[in-house]
Amino acid sequence: MKWLRFAIPLAVFAVLVFFLGRGLQLDPRAVPSPLVGKPAPAFALGRLDDAARTIRREDFAGEVWLLNVWASWCTGCAAEHPALLAFARQRAVRIVGLNYKDERGAATRWLARHGDPYAMSLHDGDGRAGIDFGVYGVPETFVIDRAGVVRFKHVGPLDAEIIRGQLVPLLETLHAKTP
Repeated sequence: MKWLRFAIPLAVFAVLVFFLGRGLQLDPRAVPSPLVGKPAPAFALGRLDDAARTIRREDFAGEVWLLNVWASWCTGCAAEHPALLAFARQRAVRIVGLNYKDERGAATRWLARHGDPYAMSLHDGDGRAGIDFGVYGVPETFVIDRAGVVRFKHVGPLDAEIIRGQLVPLLETLHAKTP
């Protein structure tokens, strides 16, 4: 029975090694979103360039659109910005920015300095809309279909490969579906 004293800790250690090995094989950017396949959260936010003008989710009814969550203080947002600018020039979809937990003036200056890929940016200074969307951090990107259902979520910076390999095919499919 002496072997039992060693077998139990060894078995526990083996189980821990198994789960650690399994975890190391997972993609850290693959954050599951409970929103995918469900309606986008309701929101009413002022535009970044005009606080008096309120935009609501319903304003996008009947169109496919992309929501990109960004901030002037976000280094990942700066990294994805050139790819987002190039994608915006393709006019494949209406790109809406959600300026998250940022100061309006800093965000406006950042866009003026780096270029503005957005059809409009909404200001979410307190982060409540971001929380409703399940934002873990910035940047994050969502694709919302004509019915207002979230069809895609990407955590982290977009790049040309993600845009070409994931976004463009999804957008082509969503645009091809009749409303």
